[in-house]
Amino acid sequence: MSIAQHAPGLERLVDPNQQIEELADGFGGDMGPAEGPVWWREGGYLLFSDIHNNRRMKWALDEGVSLFHTPTNRANGLTRDRAGRLVACEHDARRVTRVEADGSITVIANRYHDRRLNRPNDVAVKSDGSIYFTDPMTFNVDSALDFCGVYRVSPDLGSIHALARDFVLPNGLCFSPDERLLYVNDTRRRHIRAFDMEANGLPAMASDRVFCQMSDEQPGNPDGMKCDVAGNVYCTGPGGIWILAANGTHLGTILTGATTNLTWGDADWSTLYYTTRHTLGRIRMRIAGIPVPRGAV
Repeated sequence: MSIAQHAPGLERLVDPNQQIEELADGFGGDMGPAEGPVWWREGGYLLFSDIHNNRRMKWALDEGVSLFHTPTNRANGLTRDRAGRLVACEHDARRVTRVEADGSITVIANRYHDRRLNRPNDVAVKSDGSIYFTDPMTFNVDSALDFCGVYRVSPDLGSIHALARDFVLPNGLCFSPDERLLYVNDTRRRHIRAFDMEANGLPAMASDRVFCQMSDEQPGNPDGMKCDVAGNVYCTGPGGIWILAANGTHLGTILTGATTNLTWGDADWSTLYYTTRHTLGRIRMRIAGIPVPRGAV
């Protein structure tokens, strides 16, 4: 069995008998897994991070896996901005960057109030070009900050705001299809929080609530997270990838085991690609995910 159904409605999103396909293995290591998959639609390929081995990998249907770039400052989460440029959370350099068309690197964020960031982990770009990222303290980083933050950087990179300071280990984040909701998960607390968004791009803090509490005893924690076009939330968690309705109901789990991250891909955005500590895989869905980049220019 590849999928465990927990509530009615799952069958609208995925065939309960759909099989998981493992595409490649041998990544990661004791200090860091495969992570941060992002689909490159115009090229028909997937990029993902091999953190421990300090490299960015590429997977394509007719080519399999190949080395795309090294070194990467042990980058973790990846996405694309409105112009289609790659955005990365670099662990070793403790910064968020983007890769320009000529291959040069632009620093999106590396400090908050002149203090060095902890260790940026995952990132999402809104359709207006603003960049949101999580910044936990991991691997005994010598932090200059006294909190684990969730941040927003303005589209012109001119300002940075700390949106939340009370997460234990902020990790995956994503927006609802209409971008009126921001979801951020906390790996240590094993839950997902939801925030209503204001017109200025900041969360309405009074709306902060727990969207889903993951209390299952199986291996796996909330880490990578994405939405589909109907507003369902997909988050790594105990046992695999949890599929949650927009009201927080746990519809089912894709049984991929302890999973690190996921992304939508293929020409119709209806294949869910995922990474574990050592493998890359995918599963075909009955619904499309939200394309990346959003608000392309």
